[in-house]
Amino acid sequence: MTGFFNRFEWQIAGRYIRSRRREGVISLIAWASFLGIMIGVATLIIVMAVMNGFRADLLERILGVGGHAVVRPYGGAFQSQSAVVDRLVQLNGVQRVTPVLEAQVMVSVGTTARGAILRGVDKARIPELPVLTDNKVLGDLSRVGQIESAAPGLAIGQRMAEIYGLEIGMPISLIAPKGAKTPFGTAPRVRQYSVESIFEVGLSDYDATFIYTDMDTVSALTGTSKDMAALEIVVVQPDKIQDLRPAIDQAVGEAGWVRDWQQTNAALSGALKVERNVMFLILTMILLVASLNIVSGLVMLVKDKSRDIAILRTMGMKRGAVLRIFFITGASIGVVGTLVGVIVGVVFCQNIEAIRQLITTLTGTELFPSEIYFLNELPAKIIVEDVVMVAGLSLALSFLSTLYPSWRAASLAPVEVLRND
Repeated sequence: MTGFFNRFEWQIAGRYIRSRRREGVISLIAWASFLGIMIGVATLIIVMAVMNGFRADLLERILGVGGHAVVRPYGGAFQSQSAVVDRLVQLNGVQRVTPVLEAQVMVSVGTTARGAILRGVDKARIPELPVLTDNKVLGDLSRVGQIESAAPGLAIGQRMAEIYGLEIGMPISLIAPKGAKTPFGTAPRVRQYSVESIFEVGLSDYDATFIYTDMDTVSALTGTSKDMAALEIVVVQPDKIQDLRPAIDQAVGEAGWVRDWQQTNAALSGALKVERNVMFLILTMILLVASLNIVSGLVMLVKDKSRDIAILRTMGMKRGAVLRIFFITGASIGVVGTLVGVIVGVVFCQNIEAIRQLITTLTGTELFPSEIYFLNELPAKIIVEDVVMVAGLSLALSFLSTLYPSWRAASLAPVEVLRND
């Protein structure tokens, strides 16, 4: 005995598997089942890895702009901003905390004027700000902010530079709605600045809307205090932000209220999950069709081997042994197909960029062009849990597909089969 199946049952099942090579239709169905399961498993792994990669890349771009959680003060300003920052940075899992003073302004260049969001951070932090350092296209970040004997410098998005026709060193005017009070009402405050850096996040709305400078420049234009700045928190593991929320809420206390990235981007995150689940269900149909091929192949094999089954039964073989023989025969297709599919899928994902470039070279058509998708390479993120889930689903469908044909084989009456033979 070797576990639940004995050696004799393995030998008979092995002979039936090998004999399929000489039986045209049955062999064709077996190969179709094997290829269907292999392609289905590989496709599921590849598609889910690419979707995980796109999701991770998109969230990284979005979260790189605004942090993983934001603390805004109650009453408009913190009573002791530095104390709150000190408590937050001491938390295990928090990478950094950055005060950001944000305001809505109008950008005016020539006859063109549009709304924008002006974001100010401490000048010493500007060269360390990932949204600028990781996405800088042109310019010098050291000149962003207030500079002696010169107009304060700004870092603007690539899309904004294209809209206004701006280049490094060119002047740009910002208009704040709240300015000096006059007998005719509040006059907007207008200041002129200089474009010192251009960045490209890769998201059109961000690149067309956001402007970065130092906090003093924002405060001078809008008349707001630095204590009104929000605190942007960056954590080590963004996907586990909910595990940190109790500690963050406790550290903030009554000083302000916290909103994490999952709350801010709930609609986007939900849409990505729905898209991923729908794609998974659609591609699962490939595995289902391949499993049905296993059923039809085994049914034909049972019919072809009915005389052998009858002889074995008359020699004393139990129904359970017959059932196990055909279970092994059908399940082997699913196991081997799943194993090969996992290997093909993982290897494909690990070399997906090289494959993309090869297809581009052979066809002359660029897949996922960088100027449209803002991707230097096609992202693919393999999650072990996804691979295990796909393999488990494939094996489960394969095993279930063998039950009916195996039961049918075990239910054959030896006397009736031999009488009709």
